Amino acid sequence: MLMTLGVKYADGSAADAPVSAADFIRFEETWNRSIAQFQTEFRFTDLCWLAWHSLSRRKMTSLSWDEWIETLDEVSPTDDSADALVPLEIDQPTG
Repeated sequence: MLMTLGVKYADGSAADAPVSAADFIRFEETWNRSIAQFQTEFRFTDLCWLAWHSLSRRKMTSLSWDEWIETLDEVSPTDDSADALVPLEIDQPTG
C-alpha cells in the first residue's frame, strides 16, 4: 500500500508526503493499532501522523510531532492517491 499525502502549512508552503510500508509499520508499532482498522476507525490524527512520519523519515522536517502539528493547515490524500487503481479493480477484457 502506497499513498501520497499533500501537506499544506499555515505559512503557505506545501509538501508531498509519500507514505510507504515503513510508515505503516511504525504506525502499528507506535499506536498498537492495525492499519486494517482504517476502514472502520480512521482519524484525522492518523493521517497527520503518517504524513509527519514520512516527512521526518525522509529528513524533510526536523520538527517533533508536537511542533509539526502546530505548523499545519491541511493534510489530505493527493489526487494521484485517490485515482490510483488497484490491479484487481481494473476490468479484464472478455473475449
